[in-house]
Amino acid sequence: MPACSFGPFGLLRMLIESPLIAAFTHQSPEQLRLQIGILLGVVALGVLLGTALEKQVRKLPNWKTAFRATWRYGLGFPAVALLALVLVRHGSHLLLKLPLLKLALPVLVVLLLVRLAGSVARQRFSKDGGVHYLVRVVSIGLWVTLALHLAGVLPEIHEALDALSISLGSQRLSGWTLLKGAASIAVTLLLALWVSSLLEARLMRSPLDASLRLVFTRLLRSVVLLVAILTALQMVGIDLTVLSVFGGALGVGLGLGLQKIAANYVSGFVILLERSLRVGDNVRVETFQGQIIDIKTRYTLVRSAGGTDSIVPNEMLIANRIENLSYNDPNVWLSTTVGVSYDTDVEKALVLIKEAAQSVPRVLQSPGPSAVLDAFGESAINITVGYWIADPEHGTLGVRGQVNLAIWHALKQNGIEIPFPQRVLQWAPGKEPAAQAAERQ
Repeated sequence: MPACSFGPFGLLRMLIESPLIAAFTHQSPEQLRLQIGILLGVVALGVLLGTALEKQVRKLPNWKTAFRATWRYGLGFPAVALLALVLVRHGSHLLLKLPLLKLALPVLVVLLLVRLAGSVARQRFSKDGGVHYLVRVVSIGLWVTLALHLAGVLPEIHEALDALSISLGSQRLSGWTLLKGAASIAVTLLLALWVSSLLEARLMRSPLDASLRLVFTRLLRSVVLLVAILTALQMVGIDLTVLSVFGGALGVGLGLGLQKIAANYVSGFVILLERSLRVGDNVRVETFQGQIIDIKTRYTLVRSAGGTDSIVPNEMLIANRIENLSYNDPNVWLSTTVGVSYDTDVEKALVLIKEAAQSVPRVLQSPGPSAVLDAFGESAINITVGYWIADPEHGTLGVRGQVNLAIWHALKQNGIEIPFPQRVLQWAPGKEPAAQAAERQ
């Protein structure tokens, strides 16, 4: 196509001469009807077989749900339609030359790639918003590129972007090169994330320690992403030695503004390698106590018994004092104190309180509860019962309440009093209240 300007008339001329318009106008009616019939047959075959595949593979309950899945996000429809179209075109030399069938190929290829990327993102990265955003960007880029190709303006855009260039030493970087580089990086990143997720899934099923598995998965993902980016830059012809120009600036940035971030990343690997903190441990960070849910490369996620999540920078876990309540033993010791009257049979009360704590399902039987006379209070004898639980991640308030309720019932059934606070007041001679003086008289 000859070069033309992007003015109104130039754009109109490009659209008129576009491959899509030419496929409808530069053919006989018989050829056009033949191609439309073939495309309709290919689409119908793709829908039918695709629906059957979706119902079989996804174990869907009925055909209506399977058809909806096929039409919205299923891979069966574009895969079957693309395969059928390729086989039909190669069945005859005449069909290979028909332009409308030729233009339908990239449409089905783009549809298959977009749905494949979306399927991988949903299955492997359901909670990673960044991957879903990258998938949307790549999908929009593919559809825009296809539209420009069908409109016939892609060569003109190529020439315009290639004319915009800068030079870094002996390397010439044009707008088209940078655009191809960004597209290549986005696509290779998606492939790298998919490959790394498959390898991570196999690694997480290995018999290695959980912390070591996390270390290896973090390193594996970093290496795969780095290789993918370097490969994408090489694919578009960018000399990697040009990147050395930015090495000094990156070093200064890490030394000044990014040192905290770098320290958090290094601390994350140190924590995972030392295994001083592991996923599932119950820890106390300053005044916050909870269970470690995940150890990221930059931060650690700690969830309290009430469901509150705390994001703790990894450097803080290395530099400060952290209490690991389940470092050597995952069991947690709890206690509660109850006061009984001074007239109580203390030995009997100790046995009743201990048995009451043992009756609670979450309280461990080995080591079992123990009750001791803790102190002589002003109004009561204080008895403290200690007990162990194995599931502090489910909270401690509930089990503590169950133990207190069991103690209350046990003491009440055996007639043991929990006294109120008492005070004995003595008046100096001649200072007692008038009521008491009248009673004496």
